[in-house]
Amino acid sequence: MIERDARAPLRTFPARMQPLARLPLFVDLTGRRVVVAGGSEAVAWKAELFSAAGGDVEVFAEAPDVELVAVIERGTPPGRLTLHRRAWTEADLAGSALAVLDSDDPEEIAAFQAAGHAARALVNVIDKPAACDVLFGSIVNRSPVVIGISTDGAAPVLGQAIRRRIETLLPPTLAAWGALAGRIRDAVTSRLAPGAPRRSFWERFAERAFGAAPDEGDAARFVAEAEGAVHTGEQPGKVILVGAGPGEPELLTLKAVRALQSADVVLYDDLVSVDVLELARREARRVMVGKRGGKASCKQEDINELMVELARAGERVVRLKAGDPMVFGRAGEEIDRLRAEGIPVEVVPGISAGIALASALGASLTHRDAAHSLRFVTGHAKSGELDEGLDWRGLADPDTTLIVYMGGRTAGRVAERLIAEGLSRETPVVFGFGVGQRNQKLERHRLADLLTLGSVPTDQPLVIGIGTVFAAGTLATSVAAETVSAS
Repeated sequence: MIERDARAPLRTFPARMQPLARLPLFVDLTGRRVVVAGGSEAVAWKAELFSAAGGDVEVFAEAPDVELVAVIERGTPPGRLTLHRRAWTEADLAGSALAVLDSDDPEEIAAFQAAGHAARALVNVIDKPAACDVLFGSIVNRSPVVIGISTDGAAPVLGQAIRRRIETLLPPTLAAWGALAGRIRDAVTSRLAPGAPRRSFWERFAERAFGAAPDEGDAARFVAEAEGAVHTGEQPGKVILVGAGPGEPELLTLKAVRALQSADVVLYDDLVSVDVLELARREARRVMVGKRGGKASCKQEDINELMVELARAGERVVRLKAGDPMVFGRAGEEIDRLRAEGIPVEVVPGISAGIALASALGASLTHRDAAHSLRFVTGHAKSGELDEGLDWRGLADPDTTLIVYMGGRTAGRVAERLIAEGLSRETPVVFGFGVGQRNQKLERHRLADLLTLGSVPTDQPLVIGIGTVFAAGTLATSVAAETVSAS
């Protein structure tokens, strides 16, 4: 029996933001003075934008473009548009909240910046990012739902392409749902306490917002739902077991991302990558409940107790597990405990390390010319040693692809048992270290090489592939053979 030090679940506070080129802000321009200097088509768009946001927009242009004149004559509620057919002066910027210039003249740009800053206005010079206090990127308008997209002025066309992608994902009816949220917000806030009860209500609201448009009775129904939640008491929370996959965020399912972005608490394993954890809701508490073979680990019972405690408090808990929760992830023990406590539980699958290994190699695990079965086995039992009770004769079938999880400490013994049951010493073996992560490393060996190993020392998660499907000539990805030395 291998003894392990126990450790308590540890709340962590990882960095939640990478460096930002610009801070996105949503500014209320209602009734505020905006000065725009220039007469081009670009100015026409900016003037229309500011007026649509409620600004009191004054445009200074000696020779305004016909489109600019048309925009001003038409007007863009709820703001106001006024055209002054002359050049701007320093005095014109006094009292402005925002000052925008369209010019290529360095002297005019410098003078405009100085005048704007003297007036305590934010300054923007069209297509001159270095001269700007603020930038106006591409916009997806489902007002009151508004999405801004910025490339820091480096690639406006890229920003427009991103906007088009987002436009296809958001139904036009989202505007009506946003307006409905504004109408019922005060009523919901007055009825539901902050935290899980209120958040649970808005989660249900958000789930409906991507369907059909709300009808006239929906406002009353949502308020009644909030009122009912008060009288019936706090509803129990929920636990979602989410597969984090091998570490690459793009390999997560959409459902996994949605679960992370709606979580109140994330209980995550040591092996979950920082990139995946970054997708969790910013406000979600993060608690590391790491379990790694041979290292200090949280006790499974402590993890179970914590999930129950949080769910009973009404929290939406994501139990984030590397790979797939249902493949050597102790999901069964956790599900049994949660169900016994009457707590709703859901499972979101992930890509298991063995599947990620196959993809990294370009190897079909069930290539019909090389394998007719696929087996996943653990490299150690609860004792920490190899499970001698496995069907070693079946595992040694040359037409079987074998994936060994957590086999770093027992790789040599695995090879010994397979060879003893008749599997060729020349059978191809592949080691996958940190598969699917940035520092992924792949090694190719023969089964006989493993006999010299007492273990495979590594700080990275290791998955071992054994079988003829891993022969060098069958792989789409070139993997160099490695020299194996005893540890």
